[in-house]
Amino acid sequence: MWIVLAFGSALFAGITAILAKCGIRKTDSNVATAIRTVVVLLFSWLMVLLTGSQSQIGEIGRKTWLFLILSGLATGASWLCYFRALQLGDINKVVPVDKSSVVLTILLAFLFLGEEISLPKAAGVVLIGIGTFLMIEKKKTDTSKQAKGNRWFFYAAGSARTS
Repeated sequence: MWIVLAFGSALFAGITAILAKCGIRKTDSNVATAIRTVVVLLFSWLMVLLTGSQSQIGEIGRKTWLFLILSGLATGASWLCYFRALQLGDINKVVPVDKSSVVLTILLAFLFLGEEISLPKAAGVVLIGIGTFLMIEKKKTDTSKQAKGNRWFFYAAGSARTS
């Protein structure tokens, strides 16, 4: 079941990127992030209520609260960076950098959680990194968008997330 949900996540993430790019064309990226966050908040609590899992809130330990709060802060920072990167850069360059979180997550899981990295997984990480670079490499003939600069890259790198 996890694989179906993971593909669902990828599908909705792709749709999210397109909808977000359309939604921020004439809106400040921070305001757009705030609106999106409210929608996610309402939808999340609706799911909690529909599934009847609200009774589990009292069972959450302090350490779990800490990690969930820190995760929420990281997600917020990621979304702010992501929306600003989408506003400044091309979606076909921002999204691959954002999805480089796969590489970062695998490396961080190795360092902090002790998860192993096999040779095939290491090769995959290297290939994802190379693929990301190839997708964002600047075309020599594309001078029409030089005025925007490369600020989008720093926001996109900051948005690389696991959520």
